Amino acid sequence: MKKSIAKNYIYNLTYQILIVILPLITTPYISRVLGAENIGIYSYTVSITTYFILLGSLGIAMYGQREIAYLQEKPEQYTKTFWEIVIVRFITMSISMLVFYFTFVQGNQYQVYYAILLLELFSNCIDISWFFQGLEDFKKTVIRNIVVKIISIICIFIFVKSPNDLAKYIWIYTLSILIGNASLWAYLPKFLKKVKIKELNIVRHIKPTIGLFIPQIATKIYTVLDKVMIGSIITNKAEVGYYEQSQNIVKMLLTIVTSLGTVMVSRMANTFINGEKEKLLEYMKRSFNFVYLLAFPIMFGVIAVSKYFVPIFFGDGYEKVSVLMNIISPILLAIGLSNVIGTQYLLQTKRQKEFTASVVAGAIINFTINMLLIKKYASIGASIGTVIAETFVTIIQFIFVKKEIDIVDIIKLSIKYLVSSLVMFAVCVFIGIVMGKGMLCVALQIVIGVLVYGVCLLVLKDEFVYSIIYKMKEKLKKNGV
Repeated sequence: MKKSIAKNYIYNLTYQILIVILPLITTPYISRVLGAENIGIYSYTVSITTYFILLGSLGIAMYGQREIAYLQEKPEQYTKTFWEIVIVRFITMSISMLVFYFTFVQGNQYQVYYAILLLELFSNCIDISWFFQGLEDFKKTVIRNIVVKIISIICIFIFVKSPNDLAKYIWIYTLSILIGNASLWAYLPKFLKKVKIKELNIVRHIKPTIGLFIPQIATKIYTVLDKVMIGSIITNKAEVGYYEQSQNIVKMLLTIVTSLGTVMVSRMANTFINGEKEKLLEYMKRSFNFVYLLAFPIMFGVIAVSKYFVPIFFGDGYEKVSVLMNIISPILLAIGLSNVIGTQYLLQTKRQKEFTASVVAGAIINFTINMLLIKKYASIGASIGTVIAETFVTIIQFIFVKKEIDIVDIIKLSIKYLVSSLVMFAVCVFIGIVMGKGMLCVALQIVIGVLVYGVCLLVLKDEFVYSIIYKMKEKLKKNGV
């Protein structure tokens, strides 16, 4: 029986909001207790470890979720697929762990910390969250993540007390991942059937996982390359900081826009494998509606609020972050749409080549624009490059699906959301002009902006919003409320 998309979305959204809020609680404390140098060591060593995790994982998590989704109603088959993928991941991660050990754990300046982080690689080796996501059972993974995250925060405040506690901090970080990943194995007996080892065929999974690994690497390169290029070309390293902070805020909001995508990939994959083309296109339409519903108001909201929000959140001297946030904000729409076309549709319908082509094109465009603009415009040039690259990725993906999807109809879906967002934007700008700076100004802009946007959509009688309201009313009636 398929899980409710709405419930899975709420579970996933809850977790996405949590991972946005928790750093706001721990970062000020950790920054003061450990100090800038230790934070730098932590960030550097973890970033190195992350690359080995990426290399060892290949594209297995994304691939595994899709393959399990294909076989949701066939326990015997998905049991076999599960063990095959687990073995492939164990082999690839073991190779990555060995290279990591001999390269960084032995004789390195930070070998103590790398030795602890070796546990993170092992934790990813036993990560099976993709299995439950493939079955559309997000409740287990989300609840586990929330509990582990909260416990780890409590441990940070209890055990990390001085700059000498960096190792303790890294232990808490790695153990929380290990415990979280290991805990999911307890649920497996309820889902898996018996399978003979001789029936397993791990070789068949190698080529498709590599196919998904290539776009992941391409994406990683051009999302990290911006900062590297700014730091290499511009002598003022503060430009990297401005760019980093603006990206953090916008991409934090992006998790809300794309949160439905994480839930929908399994449903789309299962619908595709069952040959239900009409239902597949209907799901895509809903996803487009959802992206428009959130991306437009958040994008215009960022532009309206950033001037007053940045000084409050970051303090004096970060005024340029506001400018960069305004420039970068269109990626909320671009990435939201490409998430629907690329991740939810192309990848789930086994069209990895087209998805890869779009991402690689984005990487090339991003690099080219950076080379042309960063030297003269610094972080502003990199921000422009990011927006143009993400926009081109979306356009290329639309071209790939133009035979299946009426692009004009998809654009028409956006009109009511765009109009409502522009009205909201005008109201928020007016509030800012009248009230000026301050927390109250930002709070009123957000609250009144949300209300104005909602009222506009109701006045325009948006079908998608009314369908959500109707379903909520029906559930309340069913529950006797």
